[in-house]
Amino acid sequence: MNARRDHPPPSAAAPELRERVLDALRDLLRERTFDSLSVAEIIAAAEVSRASFYFYFPSKQAALADLVRRAVGAGHDAAQPWAESSPASPADSRAALRGGIDDGATLWLDNAGVLRAIVESWGSDPQLRELWLDQMATFTAAAVARIEADPDAMRRLAGVDVQAVAASLTWLGERLYYLAACGVPPFDDREVLVDTLAHVWTSTLY
Repeated sequence: MNARRDHPPPSAAAPELRERVLDALRDLLRERTFDSLSVAEIIAAAEVSRASFYFYFPSKQAALADLVRRAVGAGHDAAQPWAESSPASPADSRAALRGGIDDGATLWLDNAGVLRAIVESWGSDPQLRELWLDQMATFTAAAVARIEADPDAMRRLAGVDVQAVAASLTWLGERLYYLAACGVPPFDDREVLVDTLAHVWTSTLY
């Protein structure tokens, strides 16, 4: 029997082998649903041993979780134009918000397979459910902080529950980005997607 399959891989090879698994899963998710994929198929696509796979990931859900965390990290970068800007005029805030929404569209379309997989799987898998709810909560928290720091937005909301508004806007974005990633009209048109989300966010807050 091939010794590669009997022993954990050497630590020196860890980064390469781990990335091969993640790259293979990302590629497979461009054409396949996460539920339809087996660990054996991921292993075959990555050209690693079963021992190598399980050395880094206890399950295929763990591998997906790693890809999701990377995408979400990029998502926070995309949201920075608005979330981390200092409140200025409503026009400046609207422009920064639209920039963040546009960057978010790029992120979702570039990571469509991975993000479709988490949206389609978190409701039925406890590990992925905890991960996705935690990640979405970070976007909601960033939106709450930005809204509360913006006098124009707070005047617009006029006593409405800021947490509930921020959560609603965040989850609306998740749903429309998901539909766009699935190629569902009219949100398969990037301009329509960005215009719609920007209108909803800005009309709510400004």
